[in-house]
Amino acid sequence: MTRPNPDVPGMFDALDGPDQEAVPLDTPGVREQLAQAAALREEMYARSHSGPPMRVFVDTEFTDFIDCDLISIGLAADDGREFYGERSDYDDASCSQFVRAAVLSQLGQYPGRVFTRDTLRAALVAWLDQFAGEAKRYLCFDNGGDWELLCDLLDGSPAGWLACHVGQLLDARRQEEYYRDHRGRHHALVDARANRYATADFDASGND
Repeated sequence: MTRPNPDVPGMFDALDGPDQEAVPLDTPGVREQLAQAAALREEMYARSHSGPPMRVFVDTEFTDFIDCDLISIGLAADDGREFYGERSDYDDASCSQFVRAAVLSQLGQYPGRVFTRDTLRAALVAWLDQFAGEAKRYLCFDNGGDWELLCDLLDGSPAGWLACHVGQLLDARRQEEYYRDHRGRHHALVDARANRYATADFDASGND
């Protein structure tokens, strides 16, 4: 007797069910239906792991444009997760007058977030690792120096992340609105939050 060909949903049962019954591969149409089932499974998997890309906005503060040493770093993700760290071992002697007035005066607001360079690196790596399940991850910055300082801190570009320069995409009105309401310009975490707010309608994947 000719065995009836199972339909595609039934094929999933044949592939995965605990009491599955073997279907000879030479049965007419079985190979084609197996291929359809595999393609459908891949599509379903892709859909379950797809979604809007995760954007994490990065800002850094540093000693000077000439003798550039990282002072602090802030990251603000689209979903509200944040990271902030200050270094206890930056080169104070290389700080410019502007940095002393605008940046150093704002340090110390988060006493528990002060690190040596090595411990800051370890803390940031651990924080970034929590996004490993995201299908697409973008680190967004408005100045190339932020990306360079981030990569220098991590001893290379972070695996699995794409760099996205948003300097030309910031909505200046929204950015100023954020600073007016929250203050703190030139604090790394505040600046990261401001950039997130100023690019609220921008899709880093290019699907805006």
